[in-house]
Amino acid sequence: MKETAKKEASSSKVYGLGFIGAVIYFISHATSFWMGVLGVLKAIVWPAILVYEVLDYIGVS
Repeated sequence: MKETAKKEASSSKVYGLGFIGAVIYFISHATSFWMGVLGVLKAIVWPAILVYEVLDYIGVS
């Protein structure tokens, strides 16, 4: 029988840890329930915002 190895990107684990950390940060700083909900949404997209800001900072057009 042929064994197959499960291939998984290590970046998914890094994103998962970053997501959990961002959720904890945003919820702990939320002043209301809806700000907490907004914090969860921000936690989902924070990598895209970070990349955009870094590229803007270094001047890539």
